[in-house]
Amino acid sequence: MRARRFAPAAALLLGGCLASKRDVYLLQTQLSSMQMSAARADSARSAQANAVLNQLVQSNDSMRAVSARLAKLQSTVATDHYEMGRQILQIQELSGQSQRRLQELRASLEERNQMAAAPVPVPVPGDTSRAAPAPGGPGPAQLFQSSLDQLRRGSATVARAGFEELLRNYPKSEDAPEAMIYIAETYAAERNQVAADSVYGLVVQRYPSSPKAATALYKHALSLRAAGRTTVARAAFDRIVKDYPRSDEAALAREQLRTLGR
Repeated sequence: MRARRFAPAAALLLGGCLASKRDVYLLQTQLSSMQMSAARADSARSAQANAVLNQLVQSNDSMRAVSARLAKLQSTVATDHYEMGRQILQIQELSGQSQRRLQELRASLEERNQMAAAPVPVPVPGDTSRAAPAPGGPGPAQLFQSSLDQLRRGSATVARAGFEELLRNYPKSEDAPEAMIYIAETYAAERNQVAADSVYGLVVQRYPSSPKAATALYKHALSLRAAGRTTVARAAFDRIVKDYPRSDEAALAREQLRTLGR
């Protein structure tokens, strides 16, 4: 009797117990599904993040490669400009050596001509003197060469006097423009840059068609730049490029304008 009475309750309790296990199973299944979905979502987000990171890395690598190529190009351009300037200076130096040698030959030729034109002394009986009449004054090439020799020895004042004598006696000589440039350099050697710049200006004013005008203007422009007068120096470099485009100084002036940020 007692067992029969408690049978429905036991069945109810058993049914409730079975229902709870099923609910727990369903809940566990749902949790597992959610965890798997979350894991897949995390995996997808991780893959996207890795893809974005890889793109950033590739972009950075590309930027570094571009920066490296640009730096190399800038270095190459700077080297080319430097090499060009060095070659121009070498050409000018070789040209200057040739001109100096030619000047020496001209001076020697003038001296020989003067000696050949000097009168031969007529011997006088009983006169043992061998003195000959003084020959004529030195020619422009002789004056130029002797003055240049003095300048190379460091005698700026003596050299300037010789160049000035050349200008007084032979103002139309082909050596006159270069003589004026050396006069300016004697002033520069004495740290009188104002006088030097004034003489450079006279070269351009008196001999505008001479190749030495570009040289004088370039030296004047360098002096202005060294003094910090950038605007005036830039105008002088511009004038060289405009008025003497085929000169060696024009190439150097273009390089100076580039460094000045034209």
